[in-house]
Amino acid sequence: MDRLDETDERILAELTLNARATFAEIGQAVNLSAPAVKRRVDRMLDDGVIKGFTTVVDPNTLGWKTEAYVQVFCHGTIAPDRLRAAWVDMPEVVSAATVTGTSDAILHVLARDMRHLEAALERIRSSADIERSESIVVLSNLIDRMRPSNA
Repeated sequence: MDRLDETDERILAELTLNARATFAEIGQAVNLSAPAVKRRVDRMLDDGVIKGFTTVVDPNTLGWKTEAYVQVFCHGTIAPDRLRAAWVDMPEVVSAATVTGTSDAILHVLARDMRHLEAALERIRSSADIERSESIVVLSNLIDRMRPSNA
């Protein structure tokens, strides 16, 4: 992969602001033609700089307003691939990562309400060789750059 230049970074910034912008609109903002923008975007896709395009749905519109972070402690060692396989099909788990420190992984979980969260936690705990978990319920989000700016 070639190093990104300033124009590539400006294109990425425009896409971050509005992933639905046309190549012409982006080109106008970065002073390039639409075909030149398309070539750069295609190259960044091929190089893995841009991983893809997605729709971000505000979970509150679905009624999923209960949010928690769950620290997971495993019996012994467990491969990250096994943990991922255990949780990837759980819609309540919006992200999961292995971490340093005393816990083995941390999950970001969304649910409709406390009852739904409790059921999700039970499924998480029984999904792999989990010794225990500790949950932290979110009261309010102060900064969340992964959600739409109007959320």
